[in-house]
Amino acid sequence: MGSDGGIIEQLAADHRAIQGLLDRVRSAPPGSDERTSLVEQVSGRLVSHLVAEKESLYPLVHRYVVDGDKGVNELLAVDEDIQRTLKSLETVPARSEEYVHLLLGLVSGVTEHVVGLEQRLFPRLQAMGPAAALREAGADTRRTRAVGPTRPRPDAPDSPALTRLTSAVWGPWDRLRDRLGRRGLR
Repeated sequence: MGSDGGIIEQLAADHRAIQGLLDRVRSAPPGSDERTSLVEQVSGRLVSHLVAEKESLYPLVHRYVVDGDKGVNELLAVDEDIQRTLKSLETVPARSEEYVHLLLGLVSGVTEHVVGLEQRLFPRLQAMGPAAALREAGADTRRTRAVGPTRPRPDAPDSPALTRLTSAVWGPWDRLRDRLGRRGLR
């Protein structure tokens, strides 16, 4: 993917990368260090992705898509469930049945998220959103992913402006914790 891709291309590429990581999680031995590491990578990528959507995509959908508010509200609910699941995965032993149950819920939530965007909102936004706005939002998305948070915060604000503020605070802190804890976002 080129560095000048619009927001739809950027987010669709994220979806593929996250789904690829989830495939690797499913094939890793249950309870293994490999699976735990992969889940941490999924968590970091998902959090970064969800924050980028909240900051850059959802305002475009509100502005250019008819009934976009309804679609965004539905996706925000799914996104919050995903973040809650990620937060729970951090506290549950990787060898427990609850961990496996949470992973299944995560896969289901991510699938619902991807379908909601790629089959319902992306086509409508592509048809109605100005190309320049989509390109600029793609650049915003790349910036957000580079410096934004990587740890789940299910009670984060829904407002894009507040999300930017919390991202500016939590992003550097999360990335420092990731480096110190050797939690790589490969």
